[in-house]
Amino acid sequence: MKSFNIPKKYRSSVIGKIKEWRRVNDPRKKDFSPGRIDFEGVTFIIPRHMGFCYGVENAIEISYKAIADNPGKKIFLLSQMIHNPIVNNDLESLGMKFIMDTEGNQLISWNELEKDDVVVIPAFGTTIEIESLLTEKGVETAKYNTTCPFVEKVWKRSAEIGNKGFTVVIHGKHRHEETRATFSHSNQNAPSIIVRNMEEAKLLGRVIQRELTREDFFKYFEGKYSAGFDPEKDLRYVGVVNQTTMLATETQEIADYFRKVITSVYGEGHFADTRDTLCYATNDNQESTEAVLGSGADFALVVGGYNSSNTIQLVTILERKMPVYYISSADEILSPFEIRHFDHSARSVITTNNWLPVQQPVKIVLTSGASCPDAIVEEVLRKIAGYYQQEELVENSVSRWIESGQIN
Repeated sequence: MKSFNIPKKYRSSVIGKIKEWRRVNDPRKKDFSPGRIDFEGVTFIIPRHMGFCYGVENAIEISYKAIADNPGKKIFLLSQMIHNPIVNNDLESLGMKFIMDTEGNQLISWNELEKDDVVVIPAFGTTIEIESLLTEKGVETAKYNTTCPFVEKVWKRSAEIGNKGFTVVIHGKHRHEETRATFSHSNQNAPSIIVRNMEEAKLLGRVIQRELTREDFFKYFEGKYSAGFDPEKDLRYVGVVNQTTMLATETQEIADYFRKVITSVYGEGHFADTRDTLCYATNDNQESTEAVLGSGADFALVVGGYNSSNTIQLVTILERKMPVYYISSADEILSPFEIRHFDHSARSVITTNNWLPVQQPVKIVLTSGASCPDAIVEEVLRKIAGYYQQEELVENSVSRWIESGQIN
């Protein structure tokens, strides 16, 4: 696996030691059982995989290189580099300007760009329309294109099935940067439509089965289908790809559903198998999170940006078995009695009192999204350990765990 040159402030000696030990002792990633770090009064359950993925580290490395390579030049990001406020704020503090917000709303006019300006394409990728616009302006787009290779894999697979006559069904959030980019690429080769979840998939299934009319289709899927989409003609052959940060099990469930529906209506050969578009990092993080559900933890702390789709999926998994506090940094832990956290279903930040259990020992699952620096996770770990007067023992406790050779 490639090693990336990212700022040291994003690294963590503590979390880094844990990850390196797991990497050396389980190079083929066959063991998804969590790690366990014991202190007096508190135990941390650490999932096998969490934090920065390949695509995120690649994007950060290229972004900082763009700044270092171009002193005195205007440097723009098409939108947020990744869905983490600390990383994005760091880049802005170094002079980078965001052209759009995460939903594609314009923050800086395209008219302000000149051909000698530097434009960085984020890890989510961008639309063909925007790439064409930049090319027309003479702006270089290839040098600092940080599009995740696994996103590009989805585009390639979409093109392959589109060229074979299949309509592309994208499992994703239609306003998300990555989904907008995938939609732009897929509809170059095929009719395309976005479904957010199984509920929307079943609505589309009812259209395929002629239980809903054309008018119903255009009502329910407004803004989510390609130009000229004909539900009577374009839903005879379908294949499913996904926004790479969605819940992998849900993508598979949606694909299995469409296979069943399309086969029942039109017969075999009308569904394209596209399970190979699921991102390995998303899978690893989600499987590792599933593996802590039986740990008997009192609650979970999930660290990441509040607009991070992959982080929300980890929260959703953990909520099946335990209370979850979704925080952006250690600053949200106000005291042992008060925590500020994100309620993703209500899309609002709330405050909870008496959140840290009184009884001891306390077992806490601690994990993070793919765009969260390990350094922020370490700050959370140290802050909690400090409430048990164990903060100074963090390094020693991790070292003892590694030296013991015991995962659990």
